Amino acid sequence: MLDAVPSSRSKAGAPEDERVIKLAVLAVGGQGGGVLADWITDVAERNGYVAQSTSVAGVAQRTGATIYYVEMCRDTGRLPVFALSPSQGDVDILIAAELMEAGRAIIRGFVTPERTTLIASSHRIAAVSEKIEPGDGRASSSKVHATAETAAKRFIAFDMEKIAADNGSMISASLLGALAGSDALPFTRESYEQAVSAGGRGVKASLAAFVASFDRARGITNTPPPGDKIAGPKAAETGSGAAAKVSGPENLLKGWQDLAARVDALPLPARDMAFRGLKKVVDYQDIAYGGEYLDRLDRAVALDNADGYGAEHAYALSIAAAKHLANAMCYDDMIRVADLKTRSTRDLRVRREVGVKDGSILQVTEYFHPRIEEFCGTLPAGLGSYIEARPKLAAFLDRRINRGRRIRTDSFAGFAALWFIGGLRRWRRRLLRHRVETAHLERWYALALGHVREDYGLAVEILNCRRLIKGYSDTHARAQSKFDRVLSALDLVKGRADAADWIRRLRESALKDEKGDMLDGALKTVATLGDGPVPSA
Repeated sequence: MLDAVPSSRSKAGAPEDERVIKLAVLAVGGQGGGVLADWITDVAERNGYVAQSTSVAGVAQRTGATIYYVEMCRDTGRLPVFALSPSQGDVDILIAAELMEAGRAIIRGFVTPERTTLIASSHRIAAVSEKIEPGDGRASSSKVHATAETAAKRFIAFDMEKIAADNGSMISASLLGALAGSDALPFTRESYEQAVSAGGRGVKASLAAFVASFDRARGITNTPPPGDKIAGPKAAETGSGAAAKVSGPENLLKGWQDLAARVDALPLPARDMAFRGLKKVVDYQDIAYGGEYLDRLDRAVALDNADGYGAEHAYALSIAAAKHLANAMCYDDMIRVADLKTRSTRDLRVRREVGVKDGSILQVTEYFHPRIEEFCGTLPAGLGSYIEARPKLAAFLDRRINRGRRIRTDSFAGFAALWFIGGLRRWRRRLLRHRVETAHLERWYALALGHVREDYGLAVEILNCRRLIKGYSDTHARAQSKFDRVLSALDLVKGRADAADWIRRLRESALKDEKGDMLDGALKTVATLGDGPVPSA
């Protein structure tokens, strides 16, 4: 007859020697969930426990995490009966390698307020459904955090991914440190460190991440300061105080400080966004381009300052202008792409993410697929216009240009080619694409500012419509089409008390899906307001 420990489905209130501890880890590929489960099993066995680890694989392409499940109990000499997967309402400890995985665990019923200690990294990995939405498709992290506070017996969360990256390790080491620091398992810190040390590879980095996460978890568990469960963004630096940290050639630094002083003179509510926009514009082009940005922004600020508009509306016009002018002036083109791909900061980031050791060679292959439009856009305005005005010539060149190219930037020839293209930015103002983008920017900006006195809210929403335009090549063309279709409804709604709300609805509809089906429906509704024709794609 088999002498066995009672089923693992026994209640948590069973005698300590017989109680089975149930722990689940939710992680996606590359996060080291299997390593973490092995470490936990090793720690349990080092402390006189019998443990079993299983895994249920998730679906690829970020639509499901792998569940690593560990059950353990004291070794009493009798054979334990362990389950192969977790059950709803029957998990003591749940570890999520990303915040939304914690939310999914709550939805699936693995987390209960009477029993479960929930440990989660507060960083986000966007799901496929979040990435495919043209606008901001991110789910609300604050809602998950608030739900976790009430759904779990204890909730410990902080950015464990950053701790791992800062120490050159994987998040599995940080998660183990948080588990140890939580005291959710009756094991000593030393036994965890021994399990990590037994791995043999990357021990130093893993231990460093473990210790940092352990200390952070202990701080949250024992003395939680307000809001420390998930670290918020650092306060943005504004004005010349932030500008003082900039270094560079004296002539350029003087120009930058002059621009920063102009930002300091703006109304206080607009300074933060204006300074962010200025940094982006100067990085994109040069100091003079930053001056152009502030000159345009001054037009919106002047309207806000007139007749008390700004004070009445919290300078919404100036803030929207500061944000969207910067995005409009920093349009994506071949020059920008090539410039970013040849920066030393990008090489360092790729090496860090891939984990390239010092002295190792990193091979990077970049993929490009230029069309005739991108080619003409990088030509002097006159020559580019000449080619575009002759369809046969454009088609002839397109057949030779419009094909995929793979460029090895670890080779001299490949890097030099992209470096040369990126260096064209000094002549960007003379090129066709710049002329086209500048003309479009001025039409859009004049349209928005022209509505300030008659409908302030509508003017702000027209500025916000710039969110629709992004990317380059085919992506830019589709975005431009949506932008034009949204603003084509302006004549139908202007003059109405809810005109701003209608433009906002149309913009949000355009951002919801790639094909624009929701925008089509919203435009049909708007057309009924004035019995006008439905703007077509």
